[in-house]
Amino acid sequence: MTVQVKFFASLRERVGKAEVKLNPDRNLTALQVWQQSTGENQLSANILIAVNQEYVDSEQLVNDGDEIAFFPPVTGG
Repeated sequence: MTVQVKFFASLRERVGKAEVKLNPDRNLTALQVWQQSTGENQLSANILIAVNQEYVDSEQLVNDGDEIAFFPPVTGG
């Protein structure tokens, strides 16, 4: 199983990378993807998560080939 993880805006700077590939041996939740790809146990409530470009919550299971993106809230103007 392979998933592509992407970090945007200030999260990219925070974790020190724009993207990473994970090869877990089982399906993970979005929270577990965050934990494995960043080494951080907690995921702030204001961080947005998208799987395959659709917003999800942290308990969403990800599947082989999925793209998981983490980004801070955005504002328009």
